[in-house]
Amino acid sequence: MCLFGLSAHNHHSEPCGQFQVVVKAFFLLQVGGTWYLVGFATNADWFVSRKADMKMGTVTLTPQSNGDLEMDYSSLKPDGSCWTMNHLAKKTDIPGKFTFSSQRWANENDMRMVEVKYDEYSLVHTIKTKAGSSYILNKLYSRTQDPSQAVLDKFTKFSLEQGILPENIAILPKNGQCERDREILS
Repeated sequence: MCLFGLSAHNHHSEPCGQFQVVVKAFFLLQVGGTWYLVGFATNADWFVSRKADMKMGTVTLTPQSNGDLEMDYSSLKPDGSCWTMNHLAKKTDIPGKFTFSSQRWANENDMRMVEVKYDEYSLVHTIKTKAGSSYILNKLYSRTQDPSQAVLDKFTKFSLEQGILPENIAILPKNGQCERDREILS
């Protein structure tokens, strides 16, 4: 079965043909700044085993002059230390679509900004490929820790349409902030 260009079967969703759903008008500079990562949805096995421990974090998106997008993620860990990750997403010929490689996870990523209300939320869809196997990951970014119920419902509906199982769609609980994030957000 093909949903928005993705095949849903068993616990994994794999690309099936051209998938070109991106936001109709994407403005790179307006997506810049700090967002809260409030929603996370994937059928990937690693998520199923770790989702109970996941909490809200932040992502700072920094537009580059050449059209690329730097992404700095951070989340406060239970021991008080800070988990961080950084990627440089390369622009493509399609506005709102980026690609990047993750050395940490040894995968290739095809990321699309599906829907953006720049002062409120962003719905991000990524196809991750590792060793010939692909899966999808949807993220909901919000400018606040408390997005509206309508935004949360939109994220859930979109994820279900992508073949993600309801139990694999998580609205992440609030979390403390890393020291660097407190400085950025104050």
